Amino acid sequence: MAYEQNFSLKGKIAWVTGASYGIGFAIAKAYAQAGATIVFNDINQELVDKGIKAYKDEGINAHGYVCDVTNEDAINALVAQIEKEVGVVDILVNNAGIIRRVPMTEMTAADFRKVVDIDLNAPFIVSKAVIPSMIKKGHGKIINICSMMSELGRETVSAYAAAKGGLKMLTKNICSEYGKYNIQCNGIGPGYIATPQTAPLREKQPDGSRHPFDSFIIAKTPAERWGTPEDLAGPAVFLASDASNFVNGHILYVDGGILAYIGKQP
Repeated sequence: MAYEQNFSLKGKIAWVTGASYGIGFAIAKAYAQAGATIVFNDINQELVDKGIKAYKDEGINAHGYVCDVTNEDAINALVAQIEKEVGVVDILVNNAGIIRRVPMTEMTAADFRKVVDIDLNAPFIVSKAVIPSMIKKGHGKIINICSMMSELGRETVSAYAAAKGGLKMLTKNICSEYGKYNIQCNGIGPGYIATPQTAPLREKQPDGSRHPFDSFIIAKTPAERWGTPEDLAGPAVFLASDASNFVNGHILYVDGGILAYIGKQP
């Protein structure tokens, strides 16, 4: 029983950014099931309301806030509000992010900056805002949602890969600076996950065959399937729990084996 308690999040406050739906929602749901109190934010009230309803449907009383993760003043104000209304954040998951699939020579510098701002600058801003209270409390967990693109390049994702590669190194640097305060900062690198956003890439073709991208992913994944948001639940709980207190600066790739695999011979 004592061993199982290492994975309990009872009494912890977990803030997952951009967690109205998708991967962030699945992680927050797992945290709630492990005993944590859930806080989330999103970019507008419509998404926050959608998230609140989704959590209620799961029997979870989540605290939702409207906040732009790239706005440092707004984030600082939100942290103060969370601490007043809910408590000090024990677990932060930097999940909010975007991707722009555009060939590099066709992408504007403004679009490149926007991706980097949300996917890299925002985790810096939000982490920076919660670390002082984590230091005072004597512990904290920061989990950055990286990507396989932290390690690999691919056509049309120059901004996303650059941001996620930077996020991998920000993860390592937070570990380096704040590990002495009993703060663990790790990353999760999801593989290709079946979400509503990726549904068009998995639709059957008129002739009944797989979508070409779907076929490509299945061929590149030893597990021969897409991941599900629930596949991220166990790793996320582990990295948020006392079971990972000596795991720091690590990126845990949850990818069905893609990064280990050179691919099938043609």
